[in-house]
Amino acid sequence: MKTASQDPSAHLTLHGIKPSVQRTAILGYLMSHKTHPTADEIYRALQPNMPTLSRSTVYNTLWRMAEAGAIDALGIDRTNARFDYSSHPHAHLLCNRCGAIIDTALPQLDTAPPGPEGSIIDSVTVTYHGLCPTCASDN
Repeated sequence: MKTASQDPSAHLTLHGIKPSVQRTAILGYLMSHKTHPTADEIYRALQPNMPTLSRSTVYNTLWRMAEAGAIDALGIDRTNARFDYSSHPHAHLLCNRCGAIIDTALPQLDTAPPGPEGSIIDSVTVTYHGLCPTCASDN
């Protein structure tokens, strides 16, 4: 099993992706911002310091990293995806009020969940829906 690295270039290399200035910057942003950003949010954050960076480069890079297992893509479809880097498996809480996505511990599972007959499960995603601590305290 591949282990996560806190160095963007090393982490990309570990997952079979050749580091470039853009890829390293995109992964570095994810590593330092635990907000589960969208591709557009990452683009807007990096573009002022990288004027040649394009939205399509950010989008394509994020999906390449997700497909290689270097990061996680959160969401049902590519259009509304958010991206996450973490050095450990975890679940997420999606706040129904403010929309925040917060990392939380995974539940203990005695066995892997079954899939349809003949299927092979690569990963499991756990997302709780409710109120984040801030919104819950406003109730």
